[in-house]
Amino acid sequence: MARGENNVRYTQAPPTRAAFAVYVTLAAQVISLGALVIFEQIRGRHLAAQLAAFGGRPQGADAEAVVGAVTAFAVLLMLVAGTSIAAAAAYVTWLVRARQANDRSATSGPVAAAWLIPGVNLVAPVVLLDEVWHGTRPPAGRRGRWVAMLAAWWLTWLATLALITIRVPLASSAGGLTGVGVLELACSAVAALLCAGTVRELTRLQRAARAPRAAEPGTVHAFSPQQPHPAPGSTPIGRTG
Repeated sequence: MARGENNVRYTQAPPTRAAFAVYVTLAAQVISLGALVIFEQIRGRHLAAQLAAFGGRPQGADAEAVVGAVTAFAVLLMLVAGTSIAAAAAYVTWLVRARQANDRSATSGPVAAAWLIPGVNLVAPVVLLDEVWHGTRPPAGRRGRWVAMLAAWWLTWLATLALITIRVPLASSAGGLTGVGVLELACSAVAALLCAGTVRELTRLQRAARAPRAAEPGTVHAFSPQQPHPAPGSTPIGRTG
């Protein structure tokens, strides 16, 4: 009965490929943000002053020196935006499939609501992820480690969000292009690493749950030592040759 229940419960394969997409896009996001921070530290304030001198629109021969820097800055901004969108899409895809790996009837509605409803998205995503963890029926003794990693990820993510929405506008108004600095990069990198850790943990548990389980002691199978093989050439009682 346990094996039958397990086969019905895990009707879909663990989202291993979706998890790999999360790892790749998170790495790309951190790398692109790092490149933007380096550019900001090297050219940010000087380029912002030059753009201010030209009224934000460099023109003429005197402005040719900043055209390349402005182009590089625009490309870096697009890379950060693009990788951030890709990481969000990859994570949501993974989470939907992870829920369906536990229960095939699970829909994507709760995932969308958890992340898109203002106020709710400050708590609901981490609660939803914890429910997926419970659904994998993890071995005993791993709850503390999981809660610590989950809480660390969510706190660093909220800290990153606060830095981007509160500190960055203040820093950019004081001089510079975006106001993004080393602190924002470090916090974002830690949040991405912990996020990848939670994805890896859940995917690993789901893969382990789908793996063939060893037969329990005392289980009797066909032609097992408890049931001797019929002798060659013998005919069961009640049947004719």
